Amino acid sequence: MKKKINLQMMYIAALAILATLLTLVGVFYTLFKQEIFDELRAYATILQEADFEKMIHNKTFTSEADGLRITVVSGDGTVLFDNVAEETQMTNHSERSEIADAMKSGKGQAVRTSETLSESMYYYAVKTESGNILRVAKQASSAWYMLFRSLPMLILIFILLLLLCSVLSRTLAKSIVAPIEKMAEDMDHMDRVEGYPELEPLIQKIHQQHEDILKSANMRQEFTANVSHELKTPLTSISGYSELIENGMVNEADAMRFGKEIHRSANRLLTLINDIIRLSELDSSSEPDTFEQVDLYELAQTCVEMLQMNAEKHGVSLEFSGEKSVVYGSRQMLDEVIFNLCDNAIRYNKENGKVYVSVGEEDDNVYLSVRDTGIGIDEEYRERIFERFYRVDKSRSKETGGTGLGLAIVKHIVALHHAELRLDSEVGVGTEIRIVFI
Repeated sequence: MKKKINLQMMYIAALAILATLLTLVGVFYTLFKQEIFDELRAYATILQEADFEKMIHNKTFTSEADGLRITVVSGDGTVLFDNVAEETQMTNHSERSEIADAMKSGKGQAVRTSETLSESMYYYAVKTESGNILRVAKQASSAWYMLFRSLPMLILIFILLLLLCSVLSRTLAKSIVAPIEKMAEDMDHMDRVEGYPELEPLIQKIHQQHEDILKSANMRQEFTANVSHELKTPLTSISGYSELIENGMVNEADAMRFGKEIHRSANRLLTLINDIIRLSELDSSSEPDTFEQVDLYELAQTCVEMLQMNAEKHGVSLEFSGEKSVVYGSRQMLDEVIFNLCDNAIRYNKENGKVYVSVGEEDDNVYLSVRDTGIGIDEEYRERIFERFYRVDKSRSKETGGTGLGLAIVKHIVALHHAELRLDSEVGVGTEIRIVFI
């Protein structure tokens, strides 16, 4: 990662340095060009003050000082004098841009290749009092010569700056990656890593995800251990009773009792396996495609009627009340929720106890309430009763045939429906579980 950051920063630095140098070269060339034109303008002024036309007329002007080319053009573009070429051999100059500008505005300048000398030239032209055009020119090669002379120095500066940026980029890359490396070295205490402000949200997010992963791993490990234990109990019972029968070690009366125990353990095993499979399905699923408008009142009423016989068997009365209330969800899942809540309320109730099931609307939200007059749940256990295989009263749960997975299934289904699960309980008085569909 450090290498990649370093390479990216070096790439950006190289582009920035190169762009800066090219800009400086451009600025330098513009200033140098302006300086040459200023120099040519000064020469033109000096020549005008020295009455160069008289000197030309008397054939006393032959100067080629400072590499200057001096040309005099008449108002119609005819070349009257040129100090480096034979004027009689030169074409009409009226269409030269600097001459045309001087004729119109009194002065003009240009940079182009000379048709006469086949060299790149700087031209400056000015209109004199006589109406002629005085043009002063200088080879452009002098500007490029200066640039080429400075090229080695520019390259050296580029290399030095690049080396400096390389050192800085390595240092910066290390400072960027250092907190991340510390996190990787000690994932359990990454929240203690001191990073720069921009990294803090990432550290907190990764730390939270790491804790969630550990929690999930622990829950899976605990779940696996609990599954093994829960499956082992009925299987041991079935194996023990069947071995006695197989070896003829029981009489006819005991054989019927053992057969009943085997049947009970087998049913418990099937129920346990079904609940485990159901939990696995809920773990791996998001919102099902079977969501629809469901009348929760009708669904709860049907479930209560179906459980009436089971309630009477346990000496518990089951009462239902409410009004038509429609929610968006899975009919099958909601039926599981109602069944599991009512079944739990019946199992963990007292003799001659009651279970009240109600459906309605409260603050514009549909709710389902299952309240019992059972044993209640102590405050220290309330946070855990929705965990898999967790039982407040383990002996009572096994006596009644509970698997310890019913409320875990309820919690999953409620989460899939984006509803709220609320618990209110008092030891010896009873428990109410309310689901509110937001």
